[in-house]
Amino acid sequence: MPENEKRVSEAQRRATNKYLEKFDEMRVRVPAGQKEITKAHAEAQGESLNAFINRAISETMERDNAATKP
Repeated sequence: MPENEKRVSEAQRRATNKYLEKFDEMRVRVPAGQKEITKAHAEAQGESLNAFINRAISETMERDNAATKP
């Protein structure tokens, strides 16, 4: 194994897998260059790209649902 390669213990692998079971994954495609623009915006808001995307989805769904209620 090369010197710079880190080994992960079986316990760490199990812990990581258990943690990841709490989440679903979605793949999103954006136009070229949009990822960098979105990431910079998220960082300016003090958020990670993932946190920003989750917030954008939640806020948009709340707004959409409020607009469709009588």
